[in-house]
Amino acid sequence: ALAGGGRGRVAPVASMTGAGAAAYDVVVVSAGIVGACCAYELARAGLSVCVVDRGGVASGTTGAGEGNILVSDKAAGPELELALLSRQLWFELLDALPRTVELETKGGVIVTGTERGLASLSALSAGQRASGVEAYDVDAAGLLDLEPHLAPTLLGGVHYPQDMQVQPMLAAAHLLRRARDLGAAMRLRTEVLGAVTGAGGAVTGVATDQGPIACRWIVNAAGTWGGEVSSRLRAPVPVLPRRGFILVTEPLGDIVRHKVYGADYVDNVASSAEGLETSPVIESTRAGTVLIGASRERVGFDRTVSYDVLGRLAAQARALFPVLGRARVQRTYRGFRPYCPDHLPVIGLDPRVDGVVHACGHEGAGIGLAPATGRLVAQALTGSATSMPLDAFSPVRFEAAA
Repeated sequence: ALAGGGRGRVAPVASMTGAGAAAYDVVVVSAGIVGACCAYELARAGLSVCVVDRGGVASGTTGAGEGNILVSDKAAGPELELALLSRQLWFELLDALPRTVELETKGGVIVTGTERGLASLSALSAGQRASGVEAYDVDAAGLLDLEPHLAPTLLGGVHYPQDMQVQPMLAAAHLLRRARDLGAAMRLRTEVLGAVTGAGGAVTGVATDQGPIACRWIVNAAGTWGGEVSSRLRAPVPVLPRRGFILVTEPLGDIVRHKVYGADYVDNVASSAEGLETSPVIESTRAGTVLIGASRERVGFDRTVSYDVLGRLAAQARALFPVLGRARVQRTYRGFRPYCPDHLPVIGLDPRVDGVVHACGHEGAGIGLAPATGRLVAQALTGSATSMPLDAFSPVRFEAAA
């Protein structure tokens, strides 16, 4: 049902696709959560939109995500500002989404068992509070009040009531449905090959393996494949994959109440190391299962299952929540985070190719940052003032650094 045509504004562009062919204002590359938010916001702004994906809805990174909507893992700066804006917009989206997307305001807890970790968390939370984040330092007793099944050897941590979780595949699917209700069209199982440009170099369409589609703008929201797509559009940005694994336990009930993770997770998120990094990240789902992560490694798009990594994640989870030592793992899955060298996404118009727009490179934060990204892209394309500056997310910042 999601793949049907939309009711957007159309105009014949005979030079592109023959007389009477549909021309769109925008083609959004990706039916993942970022592409879905972009399509919804653009259609809501009155633009005609076509969503193109070489797979299906949420068939890439979105389908392999945990659904995190976090402020806790971001230091003060532009990404935290983007996260706070996005969190606000998630509540606005609830009016357009059914309850089945499982948006949960469960909160997050970062924990540590060392004095050094406490000092690091104290510095992190102080900067976050100055930026408007709710963050409360807790001692060992306070941790057990929040999470009774935590290991008693932990010294303390920080409680973040604003952290949330959503079912990412359902959220993407319903946002795309709402975009279609607003007139957007969808072309799944269609691969983007490049941009079609006119005599002045401006985009006049997008070339696909199913034929060209006329449009004025192309939004590269291709997630982990955003680097490849950007190169095909002749506006390259350095988005690379970082592989990660997740373990899913049998239903265990109310064992884990918040999203709980070790203090070293924050360091791993900000790391540029190519080798394997793991840190315990544990949370429950509405179905009662417990999700256990997180690992990061740069191995290209290698989908090989690493049982060494899975064993390492299981051991770290048992150390944090000893009760999990009795739990059975019912399945595992893996995916690829879209990583940029400076750990910031790429958002906005690309000055190198008139008509190319980027909305990719969010690493593991794409679910949480998607609504703000979609809103900013729509504002940029309609000439509205953006809700926050886009300089830090510029597509050409990497060239300036080089």
